[in-house]
Amino acid sequence: MLSVHSCGCCRVFAARAIQFQTTPSLFFSTPNYKSRVGTARRVAASSGFAGDSGSDLRQETIADTRTNYAGVRLEETVDNGIRSGKLRLDSWISSRISGISRARVQSSIRAGLVQVNGRVVDKVSFNVKAGDEISCTISELQTLRAVPENIPLDIVYEDEHVLVINKPAHMVILYIYPSVVHPAPGNTSGTLVNGILHHCNLPNVEYSKEEALSNTEDSDDEFNSFYTNASSCEGLSSRPAVASIRPGIVHRLDKGTSGLLVVAKDEHSHMKLSEQFKLRTIKRVYVSLTAGLPTPVAGRVEVPVGRDPNNRLRMTAVAGPLNPRKSRHAASRYKVIEILARGGCALVEWKLETGRTHQIRAHAKYLGVPLLGDEVYGATRSMVLSLLRPRTPSGLHSKIVQMVSRIDRPCLHALTLGFKHPHTGQEVHFSCEPPADFDEILNQLRKISNEGAFFTKHSIS
Repeated sequence: MLSVHSCGCCRVFAARAIQFQTTPSLFFSTPNYKSRVGTARRVAASSGFAGDSGSDLRQETIADTRTNYAGVRLEETVDNGIRSGKLRLDSWISSRISGISRARVQSSIRAGLVQVNGRVVDKVSFNVKAGDEISCTISELQTLRAVPENIPLDIVYEDEHVLVINKPAHMVILYIYPSVVHPAPGNTSGTLVNGILHHCNLPNVEYSKEEALSNTEDSDDEFNSFYTNASSCEGLSSRPAVASIRPGIVHRLDKGTSGLLVVAKDEHSHMKLSEQFKLRTIKRVYVSLTAGLPTPVAGRVEVPVGRDPNNRLRMTAVAGPLNPRKSRHAASRYKVIEILARGGCALVEWKLETGRTHQIRAHAKYLGVPLLGDEVYGATRSMVLSLLRPRTPSGLHSKIVQMVSRIDRPCLHALTLGFKHPHTGQEVHFSCEPPADFDEILNQLRKISNEGAFFTKHSIS
């Protein structure tokens, strides 16, 4: 395995062979947890096409498949061996060009670049049958309206196919819905994508509404759209019913969430990583500080998550029959790592089985323990103080007030990330400690616990 650590300039890396530690809870048991670990290796890109050698695919387009796919042509007859039943045109073309997203194919169909038996077909759901002759040219991607900016990045790992970044809290990622809005100046600046574009080129990957929904990450994490003002990206704007342009971004983290994020540097890698998220094979571990102690201290929450009808800025977890129009299946496993402030708070580990918008935040609120700093989900300052004051001596109340007043984001951190490398097939794992603000709050809560125990002991004696 490789231990990869970014230096101060985030562009130079040192690597040495070590054994990866797979137990993130050990991360909190010692004061020295300043390490990042992972495994990966460089490989050459494949040709990018699936299918047998008899496919009439023009050879000069193969080189384009690593990054763009624009202009790739497919001329092929639907095989007689296809299964009986309906087979959509967009699905069939997607299966014949390896690595391309279905939304990219759909855009090509709608643009009139696909013919069936010599006739232009612009309906993506058109049913094809054995013997149909298909001719397709992949359309150009829409121009990305984001400019490179020299923003410091904490790069944990990089090769020619993927980039793993430790995202700081308060940094917006970036989503683009070019058919919906032309953003005002200033709304596209200072984002993670702006910084990545300064570091390297990113593929523009187009997603349909359906594909975007299937990939919803823990935004935790997903649909603060590009036209939402950066200062309010903690909220959730309405999802437009059009394709989105997502430059290299496979999943994302909320503006206030810190931690590990993987970025695809070519379209093939984007497709492979997105597929792993869809199949739920990505390994993700988060840690949080909660207002209150979960009961029981370990368990599994399987409660659908949907938009709160009374507050469009948040999601809600409501037990009961699943309504696919209003809520989606969501499951999280949690475990208390450490009880803090004599039960007033807790350090909690989360493992996601699904990745829904604000899943951890919604499930934490459902358990009655919203994340510290997450006022949108109920952890207001007054609520947190009402938990901590009765559990600590009056002499510590001023310290508690100062600590709570300094919390300016939900205390949630993406601690570990594991996935199958899109080109090598090798399992890779990365871990990154929480940032200074999270660590400072954790240490202060520990100190309150210790001092509270000291005051209690001496008051009894």
